[in-house]
Amino acid sequence: MKALLTNFKTGDMSVTEVPAPVVKAGGVLVHNAASLISAGTEKAVIELAKMNSLQKARARPDLVRKVLRKVVQEGIIGTARNVRARMNTPIPLGYSCAGIAKEIGAGVTDIHPGQRVACAGMGYANHAEAVFVPRNLLVPIPEGVGFQDAAFVTVGAIAMHGIRQAGANLGEAVAIIGLGLVGQITAQICTAAGYRVFGIDLDPEKVRLAMDLGAEGGVAMDEGDVASAVNGFTRGRGVDAVLITAGTKSNDPIELAAEIARDRAIIVAVGDIGLGVPRRPFYAKELELRLSRSYGPGRYDALYEERGHDYPVGYVRWTENRNMEAFLDLVAAGRVRLEPLITRSYPIEEAAKAYELLSGKQNKPFIGILLSYDHTQDHAKTVSLKPAAEARSTAKPEGQLGIGVIGAGAFAQGVLLPKLKSLKDVDIRSVASERGLSARAAADKYGAAECT
Repeated sequence: MKALLTNFKTGDMSVTEVPAPVVKAGGVLVHNAASLISAGTEKAVIELAKMNSLQKARARPDLVRKVLRKVVQEGIIGTARNVRARMNTPIPLGYSCAGIAKEIGAGVTDIHPGQRVACAGMGYANHAEAVFVPRNLLVPIPEGVGFQDAAFVTVGAIAMHGIRQAGANLGEAVAIIGLGLVGQITAQICTAAGYRVFGIDLDPEKVRLAMDLGAEGGVAMDEGDVASAVNGFTRGRGVDAVLITAGTKSNDPIELAAEIARDRAIIVAVGDIGLGVPRRPFYAKELELRLSRSYGPGRYDALYEERGHDYPVGYVRWTENRNMEAFLDLVAAGRVRLEPLITRSYPIEEAAKAYELLSGKQNKPFIGILLSYDHTQDHAKTVSLKPAAEARSTAKPEGQLGIGVIGAGAFAQGVLLPKLKSLKDVDIRSVASERGLSARAAADKYGAAECT
């Protein structure tokens, strides 16, 4: 099957033929019909990958600390091998997709083969023709919602959770700073919830789009006095809540949020922004700053996401899965419109063009970019890397040992496989791994005839 991968060492992207995943207990094998490119998250991953080692270290000091701890535990040489192996293993891109449930794993009783489903999760809902997704990271697609709209499910759930963090009440005024994809969806959901929405962005076209889709007011930051516009919109009170959906390391959004908020308002950081909180306005107004963690309770909890341990609805009403459901319900009801947010859709084979648009190389405005797939195709779980005739003709020289490797993680690629490859009487024939991605990388590197 085809999958979009990036090399974390170089930042190079490629659509690569990799083994299709197998279904496992607690999850579903999905054949994708559409997937959404996340302008913020995926662009950040690619930009990080293109940095040199020093720049990566400055951008991700948390990873540097992990490496240093590993040096203490395993020594410099072992750690260096491990880091090299990880840097050379391709990373799958994408975290929001929709398609057809093909195979159902043991323990999943409420999804059936052939059902349309929307999926979430980095490392699961990838840009690939087939994906394996744990049950709590997918939801059925309601009638009347197409695959393209359903592919927005993760971003929609992120917006839902950010709004819930604000805790606004019916009729209250909410400002949204940053009207990219998440901001546009947030504005529509807030309008559907009965809030008075005021949109703010650097781009006047995005402000106009938000108002066309239901926002009551808005202003472009370079075209007017934002504080005065908000003051007029709120009858001099200031907004009751501010949702920051911008993506910037600058402190400008959080400073602006403090300026336009009313006394004792709530400010929610949804996007990746600078958090140098200005004490004076926060103290003077007794403002409350809340962070929104992705798409809801359950996120980053392996027991919930991977092992299917749900939270009781009486104690946690809105998990990430229930946020995904609620978002698609709004789409089905026509209260959130996604078609105006779709800039382009490309087939998976042309993914490079989509990322040229994302990177700004085409110098064209965009909001939502989709990839499309033929979900009717079957996909092989083994990929041959040498022609069949060549593989058959490579008879073992006398005394040579042909080896198949199961497991292609960091230790295998950093320690075991280099040692095996260095032995003249050993031939690495086949590499298998749980999802197939690392198997392809190891098979390419060590000359195996196949990966699975």
